[in-house]
Amino acid sequence: MSEHLDDDEILIEEDLDTDALANISQRTWKIAIVDDDEDVHRATEFSLLDVKILNRRLEFIHTYSKAETHERFAVESDIAVVLLDVVMETEHAGLDLVCFIRDDLKWRDTRIILRTGQPGYAPEEDAIRDYDINDYKTKNELTRKKLLTALTAAIRSYDQLRTIEASRRGLHQIITSSAAFSMQDGIEGFASGVITQIAALCGVPSEGLLCAQCDEALQFDNSFRYSVIASAGHYRSLMNRPIDEIDNPVIRDSLRRALSERTSLFEEHNMTLYFSGRGKRAIAAFIELPYALSSIDQQLLEIFCFNLGVCLDNLGLVSQLKSYAFRDQLLMLPNRLRFIEQIGTVIENRTPDQMVVLIDIDDFAEINDVLGHRYGDLLLRAVATRLQKALGEQAYLARIGGDVFGLLGNSMLLPPAELQKLFIDPFIIDDTSHAVSMSMGMVALDSYAQSGADVLKDASIALKRTKSYQRGSHTLFTREMGIAIRERAMLMQHLHKAFDAERLYLMYQPQIELTTRRVLGFEALLRWRTDDGRMISPTEFIPLAEHSGLIISLGAWVLRTSCFMMRQLLDKGHQLERIAVNVSVIQFRQPEFISLVESALRDSGLAAHYLELEITESVTMNGAGMFEEALGHLKSLGIQIAIDDFGTGFSSLSYLDKLPVDRLKIDRAFVTQIDTKDGPRIAELITQLGKKLGLKIIAEGIESDLHWDVLTKMRCDEGQGFLIARPMLESAIEPWLRDWKRG
Repeated sequence: MSEHLDDDEILIEEDLDTDALANISQRTWKIAIVDDDEDVHRATEFSLLDVKILNRRLEFIHTYSKAETHERFAVESDIAVVLLDVVMETEHAGLDLVCFIRDDLKWRDTRIILRTGQPGYAPEEDAIRDYDINDYKTKNELTRKKLLTALTAAIRSYDQLRTIEASRRGLHQIITSSAAFSMQDGIEGFASGVITQIAALCGVPSEGLLCAQCDEALQFDNSFRYSVIASAGHYRSLMNRPIDEIDNPVIRDSLRRALSERTSLFEEHNMTLYFSGRGKRAIAAFIELPYALSSIDQQLLEIFCFNLGVCLDNLGLVSQLKSYAFRDQLLMLPNRLRFIEQIGTVIENRTPDQMVVLIDIDDFAEINDVLGHRYGDLLLRAVATRLQKALGEQAYLARIGGDVFGLLGNSMLLPPAELQKLFIDPFIIDDTSHAVSMSMGMVALDSYAQSGADVLKDASIALKRTKSYQRGSHTLFTREMGIAIRERAMLMQHLHKAFDAERLYLMYQPQIELTTRRVLGFEALLRWRTDDGRMISPTEFIPLAEHSGLIISLGAWVLRTSCFMMRQLLDKGHQLERIAVNVSVIQFRQPEFISLVESALRDSGLAAHYLELEITESVTMNGAGMFEEALGHLKSLGIQIAIDDFGTGFSSLSYLDKLPVDRLKIDRAFVTQIDTKDGPRIAELITQLGKKLGLKIIAEGIESDLHWDVLTKMRCDEGQGFLIARPMLESAIEPWLRDWKRG
């Protein structure tokens, strides 16, 4: 009999793959013997003494009653086979335990072999049909050979079920972990996640796991430097230290080998996993194993490593995108978005005495234009370096955009006078000394409840105030500034609505020849009356219209309306020479401006020589070549050109001499000076200049007989003002013309 038994055991061993045997661990199979007979326990364990099934020894668990089995199984796990007596303290105790194992404990993989000495209490067919068992044997038929055969079959079935379940759980774990890794926002979080997921996948504790990074940026002379980026358990002290400082040569060499050879290593008592995608960054994880991994575990880990390599690529892309989203790529400083987030954090944490400072390099655009963008970039780097060295960790430095830097820190550490001192010494750019001045806008965050974006907007308002009124200094934002800006924004909204609702209208002011009192024409003046009857000055709403772009459509409407009005006056027999229409620099920049003028003339039927376009002095100096060509085209059509508010800007006389201009208009401020002790000096100079250039001279703002007499004596040709007539509606023009002739 023993000879046949040995043959059976040989068959059991030979049924396994030889290579697989080398990798299968020395873990035991847990066999639970549940029987109220002590002799059955001893006989079963003795008959299976020193037996190995699938290369594992057997570990026995003994219970003697239904109650004891409940208690023991509640704290046990991974029981492969239960040898269960049908009848113990009661005739149904064994069958009740089957229900407990399947329904309460949910052990679906555990194999249950019923054993009975009294078959009548639980007929075999009924038990197999009604209960989830895997075999039914009478005790006297379970010889050692048959018991071993039954156990081997049960354990094989259990192992296959566990392998399938492990595969299912492992694949689910891989999918779940891949999704989790895709949400990581840094390599450190990724590495820590690797430790957690490997431990869960293999069913081992995270103690002893170690991840290492190969940073190819540190490559020198074909040798790599490795550093620990995540650790657990007794390796935690090695965090952020070079791998060379790991005392254990097995761990140290395994990590170095996996990273250099770019492959995973599986040893009997440890494994080193390598993760790498198409990118340059690589990670290796080392873990000591209490037992060798099965082939299914290794296959799952290979899939895991591949998936993690893809995640590593995605992490690199996400990190790059975040770098572009939150970091300035020229200076590698936090950018506007990151600065806003930081301000929001300070407000949320109610950090006291915080100040936001915007620093703008004066005349930086000119530096770029004259010296080139490379020089400008070098200057920006020099400014950033000086700010970083001077302020260190006491202020959060960011590049907001262009030549504007942002500072956030304690207000006591950011006094404006000290910040200004940082720019006293010139910067050395390309061995050249370059002096720089800067303007600042500041916001104190005390009691601020707005968002970071609102704070930055307020700082920008303060900065604009500095650059408009006192360049090279600083402005602290006040609530009054915010109110003024909000009122301006409200006014802009109302302006758009007023245009759509036709609340804007034209008035016309006569222009006459001073010596003869002959009416030459009219100037079209835009007016705005709000719904509540309040008049808004053109000095308020015209800049808003220019800033918002509304001036384009608004100016086109003014031009067409004026041309049609002038055509009607001419058709009624009035002897007039021109209608003057103001044109802003924004309109002049539009490529279709000339065609728009031609369309207005054509549609209204007005001859071109009746139209005069008034342009400001600054327009003529803004892009000289372009305006000279445009004015030349307009003159070729027969249109008259006047320079408005002459003397208030900074014209180049040599350039002025080249422009196809018909007349100069003396600003009302210089006419008003006639009443002062200084007298009409500037008005006289403008008149003399115009005469030298062969231009007609017209003065605006004539409000007294003195103004008229003085201007006439200095040979000023034409004039307009309240003394002659206030601006009037179109319906009042003809009555006024009749009265003027009679006067």
